[in-house]
Amino acid sequence: MSDHLLDVHEPLPFVDDYLPALLAQASELISGEFHEVVQASGLSVTEWRILATLASKPGLSIGGLADITVSKQPTVTRLLDRMESKDYVQRYAHYSDRRITMVRITPLGRTIVADLMAQAKDHERRVLQPFGLKRAENLKVTLRRIIELHRGPG
Repeated sequence: MSDHLLDVHEPLPFVDDYLPALLAQASELISGEFHEVVQASGLSVTEWRILATLASKPGLSIGGLADITVSKQPTVTRLLDRMESKDYVQRYAHYSDRRITMVRITPLGRTIVADLMAQAKDHERRVLQPFGLKRAENLKVTLRRIIELHRGPG
């Protein structure tokens, strides 16, 4: 057998070589592993995403929160009602446009999410460990740039 035949590769099936399909599959698999931990803590996945997002921000609009948490705005609004009644979050008017409702995490919400965030980082380390620190960081940089380029103004 000649050496050049060893270099010939069969084309991959479409979904195995299509970036959106790969991202969706990777997200579903990796997130699903951690979502079991989230649900065992008594939070829904969207509640977890809301609290984790707000934990490192001074406040966000409901629309911004929906975008980052990849949730529909009516779903976020409904969950915020429940989360506000538990004192996990607080809504307030935007400083320059009172039509915009902003949301911030409360001290109790921060306490509720702190341990989950630490567990999430541990899970992330286990997922990325086989690739090494440099490749893992390059992947994150690339993903942040893809998001930035495709999110649009807002």
